Amino acid sequence: MNHARRWSDQLSEELGSGASAELLSVDNVSLSFGGVKAIADISFDILKGEVRAIIGPNGAGKTSMLNVINGFYHPQEGIITFRGKQRRRMKPYQAAASGIARTFQNVALFKGMSTLDNIMSGRSLKMHCGFLWQVVHIGPARSEEIRHRRRVEEIIDFLEIAHIRKQPVGKLPYGLQKRVELGRAMAMEPELLLLDEPMAGMNLEEKEDMSRFIIDLNSEFGTTIALIEHDMGVVMDLADRVVVLDYGRKIADGTPAEVQANQDVIDAYLGVAH
Repeated sequence: MNHARRWSDQLSEELGSGASAELLSVDNVSLSFGGVKAIADISFDILKGEVRAIIGPNGAGKTSMLNVINGFYHPQEGIITFRGKQRRRMKPYQAAASGIARTFQNVALFKGMSTLDNIMSGRSLKMHCGFLWQVVHIGPARSEEIRHRRRVEEIIDFLEIAHIRKQPVGKLPYGLQKRVELGRAMAMEPELLLLDEPMAGMNLEEKEDMSRFIIDLNSEFGTTIALIEHDMGVVMDLADRVVVLDYGRKIADGTPAEVQANQDVIDAYLGVAH
């Protein structure tokens, strides 16, 4: 795909040839809500170009961890480092502007808008014309919109959803809504894409399609991906490395094979008493 290669080449130029392999690191992060500790002294990293899975039983702190990474939650302790810059507090729009995109457990789309317009909304941070130009829709604003729509159409083709491009997303089946949400995140051209249970609620065929898109997004577009997923078959197939959380603590970190053989992980998923 030529358009995918262009995005990958652009990303390489922005990062520079001497960029570190470590794109993001989580260092001794702790997050509490009142007396409840959702995350306790967790550290791990995400390498540029990899698919990094975050797994664990329900209530392990996985979504809280993604919320810390994209600035929705602010940890009481610890530091997040992204592209070599340390931060303790960041708002979600600042995370998005810096190159971090996100999808959610529950689909968060504009239900009355079309597939095309939902994905187009992901281009808002890339638009540079002022509000007045956009209102009159002439000159630079028109040229800019044409460029952004061309990129959105490439995403629609990539995700094989041209047949629903004009349909309101609220009327689409759940699996297609998840695909549209992925498209909106792709439209931001992120360096790091956070996927919160991208396969949730899908049948086998839909999971296979979504897995294929994630693999292609990673390999052809060069997008680094961190995902939460409960389907261990999917995790073992997609992930380069896996970090395992349980009751807010990290209990394992390694390759899928290493994690699968780890006794602490086996105990956590079997519900062995702590």
